[in-house]
Amino acid sequence: MTLRVATIGAGFFSQFHRGSWARIDSVELIAVADQDIELARSTGFPAYTSLDDVLADTTLDILDIILPPAAHAATIRTALAAGIRNIICQKPFCTSLEEARTITSEAKAAGSTLIIHENFRFQPWYRTIHTAIKDGKLGEVQQMTFRLRPGDGQGPRAYLDRQPYFQQMERFLVHETAVHWIDTFRYLFGNPLAVYADLRQINPVISGEDAGVILFDHPQGVCTIFDGNRHLDHAADNHRRTMGEALVEGTAGTLTLAGDGSVRHRAFSDINEIELLSPDTHDGFGGDCVHAFQLHAINGFQNGGTLETKVEDYLTVIEIEEAIYRSADTSSKVALLT
Repeated sequence: MTLRVATIGAGFFSQFHRGSWARIDSVELIAVADQDIELARSTGFPAYTSLDDVLADTTLDILDIILPPAAHAATIRTALAAGIRNIICQKPFCTSLEEARTITSEAKAAGSTLIIHENFRFQPWYRTIHTAIKDGKLGEVQQMTFRLRPGDGQGPRAYLDRQPYFQQMERFLVHETAVHWIDTFRYLFGNPLAVYADLRQINPVISGEDAGVILFDHPQGVCTIFDGNRHLDHAADNHRRTMGEALVEGTAGTLTLAGDGSVRHRAFSDINEIELLSPDTHDGFGGDCVHAFQLHAINGFQNGGTLETKVEDYLTVIEIEEAIYRSADTSSKVALLT
């Protein structure tokens, strides 16, 4: 069975969605919609200016929403009214936790499956790290540190060439970027029990925060640290591959994620490292994580496989995000409901 897919939004990141759909044999990408019709036409697929126009012309099995948060609720409601049963929506999801909860309830009531396009947990290095932890290579894991260093936040033109709306986001580093690691840390270690955050704005031309440190307390005494600064860089030929570097440390060893996407293991008290994952050679985004996510989505939609980022579960990510901003505002650790 071939699944008919439409993508809504033809901005910068949508190229990775379309490129993936085109590589999946069981999928036909039948429409691309964008308010800028010339941008939609430039993709080479049938072009429309709105989801309403798409629905007037064809029927869909999957809707892939690649729009900013302000457009999520209305687009999803249009899809639900049209009876679309499989919906993918890019993050950050909706404009607030309240709106996200409302849309989640409406999708459930309509009998539609809504998943969030959170692809970082599908990056090959995090899948490798997950396997190494499960295999006991680290013993008892105590800490993971990720240092976000994309080097794209300096000066008056920061973000304008790729995603200019970044400059106007009142919540930026956490809401747009660190949310990836909120989800990834959950994937690796379970939901955090508490968070503490110290956030700051460095570049005066943007509206939101662009640097900060966030500490997460996880079950079994695991501590994870997100150390983000969009002004600084790391050693990589492509700073958007991993966007930084990581250490995962346990009683029996350490894993190192480098900017080339490689993962190395060093046993405790040893000085030698063993490569678990070789450097990434994919010329697109994030180790081809968009494709890995979309294959996962198709398996769930078509074959009933477990979907890792269903919206009901993803609400936890937004709840954690809210706790992070509350922590930063109050300069205090915030406990989370378990």
